Amino acid sequence: MSPDQAREHVLGYCCANDVSARDWQWRRQQRQWVKGKSFDTFCPLGPWIETGGAGFDPAGLRIQTFLNDRTVQDGVTGDMIFGVFELVSRLSQSVTLTPGTVILTGTPEGVGYTRKPPIFLRPGDRVSVRIEGLGTLTNPVALEGDLEGAAGE
Repeated sequence: MSPDQAREHVLGYCCANDVSARDWQWRRQQRQWVKGKSFDTFCPLGPWIETGGAGFDPAGLRIQTFLNDRTVQDGVTGDMIFGVFELVSRLSQSVTLTPGTVILTGTPEGVGYTRKPPIFLRPGDRVSVRIEGLGTLTNPVALEGDLEGAAGE
């Protein structure tokens, strides 16, 4: 489908926290990315879905990530390599996109492990993703066995 056609197939937009277990990616899975992003509780979405009413433009939204209230990423969706509709168009040419498919578009500069010195999440941390017009998604960081204690926060 073309980018213009893709626009007609997008239900809406929301924040996502694309969590990565770098220890799995680098040591246990030998740089294979899928498992390191696929654990239970990874990739929370929310806090709501913006259905893209009149005038909503996903190309010019400020996107920020905060680690314990400290800004660690700050960018604009217009700086993405591919715009939303171009991305959907390109994916549709090689992947069957069924209703309910979630597509993450990328992240601003400042991913933790690329920083000097690198930043890694630790139990007790709190990560917030804020996108202009889409709200703020906040998640606690907990070890696998501690998820019950973190769920109510």
